[in-house]
Amino acid sequence: MKKIFLYLILSITSTSAALAQKDAEAKIILNKLSKQYRSYNSVKTDFSLAIDNQQAGVKQTQNGTLLSATKTNKYKVTLYAPASLKAITQEIISDGKNQWTYLKEANEVQLNKADNSEDGFNPAKLFTIYEKGYKYIYTGLQKIGAKSYQVVDLSSTDEKTDYFKVRLLIDKAKNQLYSAKIFDKNGSTYTYTLRTFTPNVKVTESAFVYDKKAHPGAELVDLR
Repeated sequence: MKKIFLYLILSITSTSAALAQKDAEAKIILNKLSKQYRSYNSVKTDFSLAIDNQQAGVKQTQNGTLLSATKTNKYKVTLYAPASLKAITQEIISDGKNQWTYLKEANEVQLNKADNSEDGFNPAKLFTIYEKGYKYIYTGLQKIGAKSYQVVDLSSTDEKTDYFKVRLLIDKAKNQLYSAKIFDKNGSTYTYTLRTFTPNVKVTESAFVYDKKAHPGAELVDLR
């Protein structure tokens, strides 16, 4: 009995030490990623978004574009119809104070106050999401094709969040985010995979403000 008890204590101690080591390694990886991202003035990425919920029978993939100003909380997300790169279905635009969500099918734009809290979630935060309200652990390398990706799992310290884990894959050679998989508590997963990454693109402030002329006839619903 004493030997079994001693074995359990040693196992727990070894596991705790390993986790602490991995946490430190995760922090180094994430700090490098965040530092590089913040060194840019703007970033543009083309991404795919895969939504999967086996229980509900939902499985679909659509493409999108993210344009973000890295020094502020300004961004524009454009989502396209499945299997399309031109047919816009939704736009989410934020100037840091207001957020406009354009829904093409309803020909409606919803205006809300921008959610800049820790709970507020948008794709632009994926590069720096770990900085507040998250625990993180490095789980090792994953090979996809000829490339190696560092895998870091994030978990929110707030039990009220809708998602319980975010898994980041980071290109080890480029020090660049490759994908982020969000595990929702309802059984859904949302996987953002970056197809392109272009830093310091030329962008004006008007890109982060809703353009009425570009959406003729759209009904504005003010929800502020």
